[in-house]
Amino acid sequence: MIRIFRMFATTKQINMNNIENIERPSKEEQKAAMVSYDALAAALDQIQSEYPEIEIEENNERIKIPLKALQLLAKILKETSQGKPVSIVPIATEITTQAAAELIGCSRPHLVKLLENGEINFTKIGKHRRIKYQDVIDYKRKMKAEQRRLLIEIMKTDEEAGLYDS
Repeated sequence: MIRIFRMFATTKQINMNNIENIERPSKEEQKAAMVSYDALAAALDQIQSEYPEIEIEENNERIKIPLKALQLLAKILKETSQGKPVSIVPIATEITTQAAAELIGCSRPHLVKLLENGEINFTKIGKHRRIKYQDVIDYKRKMKAEQRRLLIEIMKTDEEAGLYDS
């Protein structure tokens, strides 16, 4: 059994349509997350069950929780302890073209061209396009990998031409 203590005095509600409003954790939240992460990580190493039981100290309530959920909580605590803001978005979530464009870092018209060219999957509901969050993330990863590949290619070409000292 794992005992869960109150980690934060307040909780912040995240609006998925307004990602820019996600706040960085305060120093107090970072410290609490660091202590909590260390304790949870140590406890996770000893857990044998896929559904360990946890106890909420404030009300002595015991609940079973999937081990994967506790592992996710550990990741959240680790990121929070490093001062990184965290948002959880279900993978199957559909987002608007504007939200997808902001996530990729391009204009909405450019994103629409990507959709119409078949580079990112989407569904159309009436006149509105909806894109799965995971498809946007996959496209972004693909583009980052392509950028890395091209950068390495440019560096190699520059080295061969004697323009780059290694």
